Amino acid sequence: MLLMPDGQGQPTAIHRSDYQPPAWWIDTVELTFDLDPAKTRVLNKMRLRRNPEVAAQALRLDGEELNLSRVLVNGAGTSFKMDGSQLVLENLPEGPEPFDLEIFTTCAPDKNTQLMGLYVSQGTFFTQCEAEGFRRITYFLDRPDVMASYTVTLRADKASYPVLLSNGNLVEQGDLDAGRHFAKWHDPHKKPCYLFALVAGKLVARQQRILSRSGTEHLLEVYVRPGDLGKTEHAMNSLMASVAWDEARFGLPLDLERFMIVATSDFNMGAMENKGLNIFNTKYVLASEATATDTDFANIEAVVGHEYFHNWTGNRITCRDWFQLSLKEGLTVFRDQEFSMDMAGNPSARAVKRIEDVRVLRSAQFPEDAGPMAHPVRPDSYIEINNFYTVTIYEKGAEVVRMMHHLVGRDGFAQGMKLYFARHDGQAVTCDDFAQAIADANPGSALALQLEPFKRWYNQAGTPRVQASGLYDAETHRYTLTLRQSCPATPGQPHKEPFVIPVELGLLNHEGQALALQLEGEQTANGNSRTLVLDGAEQQWTFINVAQAPVPSLLRGFSAPVVLEVDYSDAELLTLLAHDSDAFNRWEAGQRLLLRRALQAITAPDDSQDASILDESLLQALGQVLRDPQLDAAFKELVLTLPSETYIAEQLEVVNPQRIHAVREAMRLQLALALHTDWQATYEAHQASGAYRPDAASAGRRALAGLALTMLCLGAQHGGDSIWPGKTLQRFKDAGNMTDRFNALAALVGCGHALAAPALERFHSWFKDDPLVLDKWFALQAGASDRAGHVLPLVKQLMAHPDFTIKNPNRARSLIFSYCNANPGAFHRADAAGYVFWSERVLELDAINPQVAARLARALDRWKKLAEPWRSSAREAIARVAARPDLSNDVREVITRALADE
Repeated sequence: MLLMPDGQGQPTAIHRSDYQPPAWWIDTVELTFDLDPAKTRVLNKMRLRRNPEVAAQALRLDGEELNLSRVLVNGAGTSFKMDGSQLVLENLPEGPEPFDLEIFTTCAPDKNTQLMGLYVSQGTFFTQCEAEGFRRITYFLDRPDVMASYTVTLRADKASYPVLLSNGNLVEQGDLDAGRHFAKWHDPHKKPCYLFALVAGKLVARQQRILSRSGTEHLLEVYVRPGDLGKTEHAMNSLMASVAWDEARFGLPLDLERFMIVATSDFNMGAMENKGLNIFNTKYVLASEATATDTDFANIEAVVGHEYFHNWTGNRITCRDWFQLSLKEGLTVFRDQEFSMDMAGNPSARAVKRIEDVRVLRSAQFPEDAGPMAHPVRPDSYIEINNFYTVTIYEKGAEVVRMMHHLVGRDGFAQGMKLYFARHDGQAVTCDDFAQAIADANPGSALALQLEPFKRWYNQAGTPRVQASGLYDAETHRYTLTLRQSCPATPGQPHKEPFVIPVELGLLNHEGQALALQLEGEQTANGNSRTLVLDGAEQQWTFINVAQAPVPSLLRGFSAPVVLEVDYSDAELLTLLAHDSDAFNRWEAGQRLLLRRALQAITAPDDSQDASILDESLLQALGQVLRDPQLDAAFKELVLTLPSETYIAEQLEVVNPQRIHAVREAMRLQLALALHTDWQATYEAHQASGAYRPDAASAGRRALAGLALTMLCLGAQHGGDSIWPGKTLQRFKDAGNMTDRFNALAALVGCGHALAAPALERFHSWFKDDPLVLDKWFALQAGASDRAGHVLPLVKQLMAHPDFTIKNPNRARSLIFSYCNANPGAFHRADAAGYVFWSERVLELDAINPQVAARLARALDRWKKLAEPWRSSAREAIARVAARPDLSNDVREVITRALADE
């Protein structure tokens, strides 16, 4: 699947409909590496055979930036030719018998700034092969449906590279001449080349031996640079928990003698699930209470779980082609979400996790579905596959799996997973194969009965909109609920067929009590929550024996990734906020009320009323939530956090980013002032005591205390009171953990207090030698509220800071992405300076690391929604990037789609 330019010099799209099985199979691969940063030698010995089901054709092997020295077939020289970057061999043995192919190449890892293939980071060799990085190591059939058995020998200078790691099990190691040594690894499981990995360098490891349920012993290892070992305990605990959970929940045991995690600070992504040798961004491995926040601890647990769970959902069964990427990613995100919820424990903590996941979906995936990069969970085409590692593939893909889980139940889903592995273990398959297994294991379920229309979730882009209306007949005590669905046009898909949408619901009376549910035709009531399946453009359900007009609680637990349109009155939303038994919908009711007030203020012709956007009834309701001793702290923090500027913008046809920012800031200030007494009591009641623990309950208390401190500082700054800023600075100095310290620092920065500057300086002096903590320092300043346009000049100043380097993805994301992607109020400047800065950084990054550049390029995906003058200025900035003739395919695809259909 090589990407070749067409006659006009434009990249050519690859289409799912063009898939053909490989003409050749590779059964075994023996790789020998002589590792050297400037010139690494790679000997690749493969055993191949023809695929008898495909017409005979030349063998075309993918390669990029390789120096070819030798090609042998069955030990003898052979003719070959180069076609672009492909190595083409035509004179190969006829017949079905396997033959040996030997290829010797060299590459230069220390010049590899793309961090794809084999590269060097701070004196250590690493690899990243997903999606198409293996071709930068050796010539190969670089596609996921070619699965082979790998044996890997690594040779290197022992003093410089004492640790030599690859996939699978260590079978031999020893010394060589001239101070060199070797290690030989064998992976007993066939895998695609994107799962290949090697690591070589000066590393230390935390080790833990465990016993599986069957009594088999395994060695777990977490490798880091010397000096970081003390920050690996949580990662190891998370790995042990992941292994135990997957075996208990799904019956999936660890299938290797050892399982290794290695951390590096130079990594394009969060982590990579290479078979038995996971390579991680340090951000998702290193943590101590002094350097990592509660969010960091939670993310490490989730990402360690995610990559380990790939061992079965992604490695043992992989993707037939890259269009099926969500087969492994959507399923594994669902699994890591379930893991995190199970680790959280109680129902309230599970609900908090669910709310957090939905916030990500709404703030990132819904805009993607509505923008120029909209694509189905299973795309139909792509130009650069790296651009399709998206929230649609991951998070929306997980929601599709969650709907299957909802439609067949927990036990039914477990049976479906069991059938999936029985059918496809060791194979490269499709999303259809997974859905079929879940349905076949649950005959008679809603999924099995409507499998084909359900699979529209894989094939159709866009976020469905479900409009709900209810009609109550007081005489007959009947309540009729009507649901209608539609889906906006997306690029290449102007019309959509109805989706299969599970809608979980309950009915409440106006005192907030749950009503028993009895549908017309049922003999008795059956519980107070159930799932309706909307599978047509419009459907109705009639409930009987409903004593009074109910308040419907719809889409409980966010049972489907849709936009729900309901004409709730304020009173109905206040009832749901105060009484709904479904924690998600209780939070959702508060968000709807806050969003309603924000939109009213934004669209009002006069902004003079910004000081009183929130009415007294809503403020009282929010205060009651804050004071309710029965509610968990984490849930309170979520309810009292305003909808993001990005989410607010998505509700508007035309976006004035400065007006949105002003209204949201006015709402924050009003909350701070109106609930001052409650914030003070909340902060004092949620002070941490005892040893630090990153569990859900403790983290929730710190989160709520942090929000309270922010509100107290904000109110004090507005009133000229120095007491709370002073207390906050002292809290910053005395904090016993990074969460409390950083919350205090963020509170000072967030309110723009003069004490923020010395606190930032002190924070830097404390943590200048810890890269991950410095990332927080950069990000906090780049994400600050823009007062008098000061943020962009500060970001430019920080780019010249001795601790900043654009070549490190983490550092680039911490400063540049925090400004361009996560700070709309500062980025969308009327003078277009933010857009000019964006265009310059996209081009600068594209010359270094196209993957990172393409992600930054997406900051202006939604430029067409902007009001003037922002719209014209944004378009000019995008056109400036598009005019660069030597853009990478990664960036060109994003920019071209952004400018399409003007």
